[in-house]
Amino acid sequence: MQQSLSGARIVARLLGGGSRRLSDTLFRGFTLLLVLVVVVVIAGVTWVLVSNSMPTIQTFGWSFLTNQAFDPVHNVFGVGPAIFGTLVTSAFALIFAVPIGVGTAIFLVDFCPRPLQRPLAFIVELLAAVPSIIYGLFAFLALAPWLQSGLEPWLQKYLGFLPFFQGSFHGLSLLTAGVILVIMVLPLITSVSREVILTTPTAQREALLALGATRWEVIRHAVLPYARIGITGGVILALGRALGETMAVTLAIGNQASPIGPSLFNTGYTLSSVIANQFNEATPGLFFSAVIEAGLLVFIITLITNIIARLLIYSMGHRVGGLTT
Repeated sequence: MQQSLSGARIVARLLGGGSRRLSDTLFRGFTLLLVLVVVVVIAGVTWVLVSNSMPTIQTFGWSFLTNQAFDPVHNVFGVGPAIFGTLVTSAFALIFAVPIGVGTAIFLVDFCPRPLQRPLAFIVELLAAVPSIIYGLFAFLALAPWLQSGLEPWLQKYLGFLPFFQGSFHGLSLLTAGVILVIMVLPLITSVSREVILTTPTAQREALLALGATRWEVIRHAVLPYARIGITGGVILALGRALGETMAVTLAIGNQASPIGPSLFNTGYTLSSVIANQFNEATPGLFFSAVIEAGLLVFIITLITNIIARLLIYSMGHRVGGLTT
């Protein structure tokens, strides 16, 4: 017995058990420090935004969210049109980018000829690397004039009975900002969806094919249910980019307050474009505080979006886990 204990001690010494425990402790402390750094940064950002927003919070309260005037001359501030523009352009981007992005991913994985799969996937991913200012210049110089002279008159002529396509043409409008956001978030949704779809087990596909299912039925009943959690994550990432996008939207949306209404032909602005346009001119006081509170609202909207996404992904994963067990 004593010989076995002494042998175990010798083995522990040879393996460096004490030094291993020390290195594990140091590594655990280092990773904990990294987590604390992240928490401190988030807390610091929150404190800076809240503390600098207090003058307008105390002065205007909830009316800051609904007031349609952002008037530094008379110290009257509100971001109602900016919140409306942020939600409209982001919703427009998701409505069109999600089906196009997921459909493109399905084509690249299941229907695209093999020699073209890698080149097309590379081109799609390359779009995600284009700086947002380039997209903004494209929207300002090419997309807006084409929409004003071509698409918007066509939409009003054939779909003018809908409230979304009524009013005068401005070129730079909510529609232009929404279209450029579709182009910007499309590669993100496509890339994430493609990678998730590729992880679908081959046996799961072959099982349905052996039962006589068509390729569409395989995609519908085997691929999409398996990949829906990852696709949802990609959609939420795209939504986060759409909500916080600044330069491209600033160049495309017109930055002029219009009455809040359903028409996509109206000019407007988003919370991010308000910050980009007003920050350099913001003087200390209510003007500066109003700009910072706009940033606080972007932060809160993004935070709420991510919390909802986490809950949605958790519920979907829990449901899938319950079905598999």
